[in-house]
Amino acid sequence: MNWYKKLNKYFPVEEMKSKEHMDKLLKEKGDVYHKDEGPYHVMMYAEFDTFIFIDYVWVSAKSRGQGIGHKLIEKLKERNKPIILEVEPVDYDDTDTGKRLHFYKREGFNHAQYIDYNRRSLATNEDTPMEILYWSPSDDSEEKIYEKMKQMYETIHTYKDEEIYGKSYQPVDEVLNYDEDRNTNDIFENLTEKA
Repeated sequence: MNWYKKLNKYFPVEEMKSKEHMDKLLKEKGDVYHKDEGPYHVMMYAEFDTFIFIDYVWVSAKSRGQGIGHKLIEKLKERNKPIILEVEPVDYDDTDTGKRLHFYKREGFNHAQYIDYNRRSLATNEDTPMEILYWSPSDDSEEKIYEKMKQMYETIHTYKDEEIYGKSYQPVDEVLNYDEDRNTNDIFENLTEKA
């Protein structure tokens, strides 16, 4: 199975970029957008001057628990830049979301509680709320993480969107908001310890 099929099988349709979109990013934005692939993993990420954005991470189910995800994150941490990623809101009926959150908590990630992120999927035309997790070697504020997310959204998520999908994603100011009064709990707070 090729790398795109692995990601497409694992991630919900509303979160997936098209193969054409990712191929264009790899080819035309290859100085920023990267693929790290092995027999048991695929990681797509964008490395900017001041931060790294993890677009997708897939580790094969049969090789989980062998430290592959940890090694991938450690490799990125060695670059000494904040690392940002998007996760689905917690779904207590989906054990994968809990396991994923446990993993990022163990890796030292924080939940950006003041960043509201909700974009309409071009595939389903439905709003897709996501939460932002980040790791920072220098304790960057959530406001700085928010500015980096805006840069990533405009550079990666919306890259040639109209050409590729026939329509555009919403402008960044409709999708991302920074609000210190946002009423949300820390996504890691109510995780049970068993996952």
